[in-house]
Amino acid sequence: MGQRGIPCLMMRGGTSKGAYFLASDLPADPALRDRVLLAAMGSPDPRQIDGLGGAHSLTSKVAVISPSARPDADVDYHFAQVVVDQPRVDWGQNCGNILAGVGPFALERGLVQARGELTAVRIFMVNTGQLALAHVPTPGGQVSYSGDARIDGVPGSGAPLVVEFADVAGSSCGALLPTGQVLDHFDGVPATCIDNGMPVVLLRAADFNLRGDESPAALDANGALRERLEAIRLQAGRAMNLGDVSQRTVPKMSLIAAPQAGGALATRTFIPHRCHASIGVFGAVSVASACLLAGSVCDGLARVPEGDHVRLAVEHPSGEFTVQLRLDNGQLAGCGLLRTARLLFDGKVLVPADIWPG
Repeated sequence: MGQRGIPCLMMRGGTSKGAYFLASDLPADPALRDRVLLAAMGSPDPRQIDGLGGAHSLTSKVAVISPSARPDADVDYHFAQVVVDQPRVDWGQNCGNILAGVGPFALERGLVQARGELTAVRIFMVNTGQLALAHVPTPGGQVSYSGDARIDGVPGSGAPLVVEFADVAGSSCGALLPTGQVLDHFDGVPATCIDNGMPVVLLRAADFNLRGDESPAALDANGALRERLEAIRLQAGRAMNLGDVSQRTVPKMSLIAAPQAGGALATRTFIPHRCHASIGVFGAVSVASACLLAGSVCDGLARVPEGDHVRLAVEHPSGEFTVQLRLDNGQLAGCGLLRTARLLFDGKVLVPADIWPG
């Protein structure tokens, strides 16, 4: 049999890369849609040699976008993490990096019309039921990808793209502190479980006899560490109202230490079994938020400035990720992020016709 072409944009969003689709170009049936996305990305295969995926969780992501019926949003954004080496698509989380490409995609596909030098795109994040506002540079009525904004983990520079969130607390778990307390213990190890856009379990690196500045490769090679982290992750998942997370990519596990390069905190994050070369957008937001909580595992490690508008640089293996947090009477009230994005490819991805007959 032949192949079926599906319109697709490949875009880099922040420090991730993914395939962006209009929802109307994919099957309506969820099970069939998953099979199509697995075929498009080349999963399950550690190399993803037969698809668009880049053999890493950071490059095996999908955004499904449609016009929104909501009065407070322009588009709906549904994120999918296509697991590299398993025949599984995880729709249970968000991705702030891929989110950075949603505004440009909406403009490229005509879902939103450019308005002046900077176009605000209102985005409803289907996975978590939250809203985001992306400010996309549109000089001359066209999306601009060129500029002098730099983010760690991405070579070169790009047009600055600011994404704001009003309130993402408890987006996946139902509460900022899903366990009801700022400090928990799993297998005798102190942990802070938090969800400010991404479920994250923070653990002190020192409690695992680590410095906190080890390379991702060294941590990935530490089988005993990965086994301990997974045992804790499974317990934390239930405590965070996520149920059995053995087949899910959340919660993320973040080992923390005192900052090494002038930031607020040093991190090594697992998503969930491999150490991230950097840190995810919402993961960084959750980690930064934990730094503001008295009694968390960050106490004594994090360096936090005073004020109601604070900027925290979350250090990671590739550099740092700056998060802006807004406080209201000492409570978290909002956050903002600076990202860049770039359109890489505009065309059709082909999948075998026996998977999705024409």
